[in-house]
Amino acid sequence: MQSRAPSRAQLSQQVIDSCLAMNARGINQGSAGNISVRFENGFLITPSGMAYDRLQPEHIVLVDLDGSSQDNLNPSSEWRMHRDIYANRAEAGAVLHAHSTFATALSCLRNDIPAFHYMIAVAGGHSIRCADYALFGTQALSDHMLVALDGRRACLLGTHGMICFHDNLDKALWLGVEIETLAKQYWHACQAGDPVILSPAQMDEVLVQFQGYGKQPTAAQ
Repeated sequence: MQSRAPSRAQLSQQVIDSCLAMNARGINQGSAGNISVRFENGFLITPSGMAYDRLQPEHIVLVDLDGSSQDNLNPSSEWRMHRDIYANRAEAGAVLHAHSTFATALSCLRNDIPAFHYMIAVAGGHSIRCADYALFGTQALSDHMLVALDGRRACLLGTHGMICFHDNLDKALWLGVEIETLAKQYWHACQAGDPVILSPAQMDEVLVQFQGYGKQPTAAQ
């Protein structure tokens, strides 16, 4: 029997749960970040400036891919980044943006995270790029982000934070935690010296290996 797609209220509650989990896992503070999930012809996203522990499903804003919304609350000021990911990356089911400590610190240095560790491949390539800076909430910021996300599922945002996307909310949260963990590891490695960077050929091997990473036989799922 084919399972029924989650309702708007159910997905909205999942967005709230993901926001609370994001803060509990230490990759965001207060209401600084934002999370969204693809829904119908648009996406559901956290509202602007509301504390996550006060959110109810009716507070989550539905935004169309043309940027319009019929809801009473304003969406997150970063809705353009979310909209542009959904519009340009068909595989994106959920988006997470956070001001996590180590990813933000590296973004303030405008540093990419190179292949110091093979787990960089979780972002989809040989590095995690840092996008150029632009004022928050602007189309310029979103345009810079799309360049940094080319062939990737995650990037740093210059002097801002990080953003990532995945198939669903659970995977987007997992990826956000992984990106912050890698940023922290890279930061500490740099304090001790110059990390050894894996070669493009070595990372290509990792990316091939990652095609089956975390997958189990259907019967075991």
